[in-house]
Amino acid sequence: MYEKIDKNLYTPMMRQYLEIKENYPDTLVFFRLGDFYEMFFNDALVASRELEIVLTGRDAGVGNEKVPMCGVPYHAVDSYIEKLSNKGYKVAIVEQLEEPGGKKIVHRDVTKIVTPGTNIDEKYLSDKNNNYIGAIEKLDNGYAFAYIDLSTGESKITQFPNNFDLIYGEISKLSIKEVVSNKNLNQLVCNNLTKNLGVLVSICEDNTLDSYLDSLYVNLPENIKVCAKRLLAYIVKTQKRVLVHLQPFAYYDSKDYLRLDNNVVRNLELVESLKGNRFKNNLFSVLDKCSTAMGSRFLKRSILFPLVDLKAINERHDFIDELAKNGLIVEEVKKDLMEIYDLERIVGRISYGNLNPKDLIQLKRSIGVLPSIKDNLNKINGKVAKKKANQIITFDELYDLLNKSIDESAGFSLKDGGVIKAGYSEELDKIKNISSTNKDFLINLEKREKEKTGIKNLKVGYNKVFGYYIEVTKSYLNLIKDEFGYIRKQTTSNSERYITEELKEREALILRSDERSIELESELFNEIRNICKEYASKLQKVAQIVSEIDMLIAFNIVAKTNNYVRPTFSLYDELEIVGGRHPVIEVNLDKPFIPNDLILYNNDKILLITGPNMSGKSTYMRQNAIIAIMAQMGSFVPATYAKLPIFDQIFTRIGSSDDIVSGESTFMTEMLEVNYALQNATERSLIILDEVGRGTATFDGMALAQAIIEHIHFVTKAKTLFSTHYHELTSLDQSLPFLKNVHVEANASNFDKTGELVFLHKVLDGPSDQSYGINVASLAKIPTDVTLRAQDLLEKLEAKSNIDQKTLSIENYHKPIVQVVEKNTKEADDVLNLLKSLNPDDMKPIDALVALSKLKAMVNEDE
Repeated sequence: MYEKIDKNLYTPMMRQYLEIKENYPDTLVFFRLGDFYEMFFNDALVASRELEIVLTGRDAGVGNEKVPMCGVPYHAVDSYIEKLSNKGYKVAIVEQLEEPGGKKIVHRDVTKIVTPGTNIDEKYLSDKNNNYIGAIEKLDNGYAFAYIDLSTGESKITQFPNNFDLIYGEISKLSIKEVVSNKNLNQLVCNNLTKNLGVLVSICEDNTLDSYLDSLYVNLPENIKVCAKRLLAYIVKTQKRVLVHLQPFAYYDSKDYLRLDNNVVRNLELVESLKGNRFKNNLFSVLDKCSTAMGSRFLKRSILFPLVDLKAINERHDFIDELAKNGLIVEEVKKDLMEIYDLERIVGRISYGNLNPKDLIQLKRSIGVLPSIKDNLNKINGKVAKKKANQIITFDELYDLLNKSIDESAGFSLKDGGVIKAGYSEELDKIKNISSTNKDFLINLEKREKEKTGIKNLKVGYNKVFGYYIEVTKSYLNLIKDEFGYIRKQTTSNSERYITEELKEREALILRSDERSIELESELFNEIRNICKEYASKLQKVAQIVSEIDMLIAFNIVAKTNNYVRPTFSLYDELEIVGGRHPVIEVNLDKPFIPNDLILYNNDKILLITGPNMSGKSTYMRQNAIIAIMAQMGSFVPATYAKLPIFDQIFTRIGSSDDIVSGESTFMTEMLEVNYALQNATERSLIILDEVGRGTATFDGMALAQAIIEHIHFVTKAKTLFSTHYHELTSLDQSLPFLKNVHVEANASNFDKTGELVFLHKVLDGPSDQSYGINVASLAKIPTDVTLRAQDLLEKLEAKSNIDQKTLSIENYHKPIVQVVEKNTKEADDVLNLLKSLNPDDMKPIDALVALSKLKAMVNEDE
């Protein structure tokens, strides 16, 4: 749009704006004009709508035509930028780079670009959440995926097979707000990221970098370096400064962690709740007894990425055991942790350049307690505690520098002065002494003038506009005489303000000394900041160690408070949880939570769970999945005994709501989630399937449920908790040796007399004898004539039911599949090979139609 505008038609200022805007077509340009940031043309239309500010117009040199314009005051710009960033917009800040003067136009340029993924202003960042920006790069055999938190410097990268759903899941799980790629990324993929996940997709074609950034990606596999470089190039382009706090990209493989897709994170309410306040009543809120913001963020990452390395898991459990035996020392460490500020983000601000004096005070206090934490951990008689103590480095020299240089009473702004301590700089002390002398002069001047004039309420004052003055209220103006040498300077509603030659001369001296004092303080502050910058890498490392210690102390507190137990791990695929409880529900109940056992020994694969609605089947399945996650995070678990295998993945299909965002029905969403589990689960996985098949016709649903159970039993062989309302399926334990039946007990013995159905919430061996659906309907106050009619119909249906159980037999299930495979093995292989060669993300519509025609022709040939 802007490149087509004839700039010669516009005023010099508007031409300057248009030349800048040409370089940032996808960005809202905030153009500094005096005390306002102005937006023009389409940017003004967007900003006025999104910010709900007045849209007006400005003469721009084109006849009588005014261009659309809106603006915001410079002192309030941060809040407006934040609103736009939260709505997915990028904002380019154009500043005046010289003082106005003369006839030429003031030089302006972009000094910073704020985007959803690069906003590091502490006022708008959540203490307990990272703010990641990601990057996606198409590879020959899949995708590279990288992400950075600009506020902390954390940088990670991985690669995925040719399945974009895995990247969607990672982006969603990490709450990434912005993704960088090039124009080769499929447009449909970009649209889905924006529509379904609310992610801003930013295009960056240039990935050339200055050499100082080479160390961040030099050790990565060659094929994924381009992804890291593109992300770094975009950040450098938008931030327009040297970023020395960014850490080298840490390569991770999804197999290094217990893999949890976004369905698991959502359905188990691991970090956000599905109902009510999303920040309460979830696993994170229960476990987050951390003393630092860094610890809380470390905890959230640990929930999303539990461990699979048994040695690392046991080390965390050992440390909690050591802490539990040293309660008094732990209290001392916790007190010290409460003195530590957000070291990760302070280091980020040191490197970024938006540091304020308070940050250095907080840095000093934070590193000041590290020796105490180190000493206290060394007092604990335990290998892990001593290992953690040895990992903590202290910063004695840096602490001494900050202690002698930065005044504890310093404010947030350098412009206010009073930042550097007396005694640190001889030159600054001399200037401040002059300033102090001048202040004494002003006090004496006021006293002298009162005596001379006889005006008791006379005072010497100052403001930024008029400088120093002598103020006399109007009731005493008659006492002013010419010989006093007063020169009128300003009239107010209640007084007159004067200047004298003596005060005028002294004012010049005062202002020069104050100006030089602030100037010198700023120079010294920047020197100190640059020294701190040299410690950035070491500070980041110690911040990571402190974060983990903080999290593990939180685990110790929660375990003690909620009576958790240390889990053990089985090498023989045993899953044994005795007295298991749901960690979130139990802390919100006003009565004791009813514990339940889960026993699946080596050869047990599937637990088929029956019982009435509302009895607790879903809670039972969720709690066991959460216990597995907690165990592999390194936390103790809510049970009296727990022995588990190390799981590689957890899959869930829980709930029945439609996927409104993607337009899928309840049943289609259910089948897609089940398919994802069947396609990706291994023998080392845990699968949670709740009431699969209920979204379709009864026999369809039951047939699908049985087929899924049999597939898991014979093919996948993963540990599986499968709840169902199809009671006919309970007979499968006769033909499936690795399946066990349990049920959630309810008591309806007094229902006819009292109308009371008692949910016992207790899981017992064997199948349920009935579903109690009509009883539950009665509890819901369904009209009596309806429930009586339902009972009558149920009895007739049960009497007429003659379902041939042989149709559910294993033999009849497998026979047709075997026949088809044997008949068409070669032809099927040809079709499968063609399908595997196709990549939907890279195909144009015409390519897809051609491929579909080929497949149809191949199938027709086989018939």
